[in-house]
Amino acid sequence: MPIYEFQCQACGHRFDRLQKMADPDPETCPSCGEPRVSRQLSAPQFRLAGGGWYETDFKKDGDKKRNLTEGSSGAPAAAPAPAASPAPAASPAPAAKSSD
Repeated sequence: MPIYEFQCQACGHRFDRLQKMADPDPETCPSCGEPRVSRQLSAPQFRLAGGGWYETDFKKDGDKKRNLTEGSSGAPAAAPAPAASPAPAASPAPAAKSSD
């Protein structure tokens, strides 16, 4: 069930409510009792990140995972390649002094 955010237009009290999508919104404010409650638009509390969605993340090791963001040709979506940095030139090691 989703969590909805509400605010009373009379007193400014903000509250959350866990309810089914088909349930009616609350009509009265739990703080002041006024019938001026409205649903607020708020950002979700999660973020989807990563390289894509997989058919399943619970396949056996021998099964091939298929990235669902790949096109029909099976090629992954174009992503910028990381810039290759040249390897630093090796400097000669300092010679050890010999004590006589």
